Amino acid sequence: MFRCILGQQPRLLKPTMHNFHRRRPSLQASRALELRHLRSAVAAADCGSFRQAAEVLRSQQSSVSRRIGEIEHHLGVAIFERHSGGVRPTRTGRRILRLARMIVEEFDALVATAKSVQNREGGHLSVGFCSSLSAGNLKNSLLEFKQRYPQIKIATIERSRTCLAAALRNGVADVLILPGRPALLDAKALPLWSERVLVALPQDHVLSSRETVNWVDLREETVLQGHFDHETELEDLLVAKLGSAGDRPKIERHDVSRGSINSLISIGAGVGLVLESDIAANFAGVTYRELRDNIEPSRFYFSAYWRAENENPGLAVFLQLVSERHHCVGSVVDASRLPKHCRLPR
Repeated sequence: MFRCILGQQPRLLKPTMHNFHRRRPSLQASRALELRHLRSAVAAADCGSFRQAAEVLRSQQSSVSRRIGEIEHHLGVAIFERHSGGVRPTRTGRRILRLARMIVEEFDALVATAKSVQNREGGHLSVGFCSSLSAGNLKNSLLEFKQRYPQIKIATIERSRTCLAAALRNGVADVLILPGRPALLDAKALPLWSERVLVALPQDHVLSSRETVNWVDLREETVLQGHFDHETELEDLLVAKLGSAGDRPKIERHDVSRGSINSLISIGAGVGLVLESDIAANFAGVTYRELRDNIEPSRFYFSAYWRAENENPGLAVFLQLVSERHHCVGSVVDASRLPKHCRLPR
């Protein structure tokens, strides 16, 4: 929209909320929008205001506001609702921001991996995961690998399962450590370890007085789910354990982190499903209990996934280490064919 005044150059007006829904996406959107536009939108969504987003991005508030206005103009939709206290995403904006965040994260992972590869001299290994690294077998395996092979530099990638699958396929990640049974075409798999499934409860919850909790005890509860990838499989497990639709608890999905879900649990908004490695850091107001099916604890199984054509010696070393560390059946690589500096000590 242009306003022409005699003697002045045409001036572009900012699109307003009411006409976004009448417009189609601009044909120039794919060329006009850049990564900085997406970063500004994601930062504004995280911070809840353009001013705070500008501080995080070390930019000017006017620049952040202008970039977001350009996104809305070219896409033809309102991404944010402006109010005196800041901004909040619209319903359509939440969907766009979810994709924008994925694009930004994938690009950052690409840049980080490229930089780490350029600086490596004694070998490299890129490990992708979507579970907690605060404790458990994954952390211990990486720690042991680093201690045994300090000359091999480790780059870690924490993303959603979809992003990790693309990273493995494109060669950005050498190996993925994932729970469940993901559909990764043309990838080799090595079963590794398992973790117990736990229920996160408010400290004053009636079930917190028990040492263990049965799945059927969750029928009347509200189960909170965040955006962590393995929580989808935990939800599938919940549905499988409580087959009848009438027995299933209410499930609320929130596009927030595990820490935010814990905050909601601590104030009594519901309960959550977590894995053993998720509970390393104690969270005030939240207690954890083992979930059981009759007398057996419920478990989630982790596996390593990699591409057969990957000839990275660091990958072969890592697979050999985790295979021996977790007593996997058979050997995933022929240790005698590894470079001498990469062989495991006997």
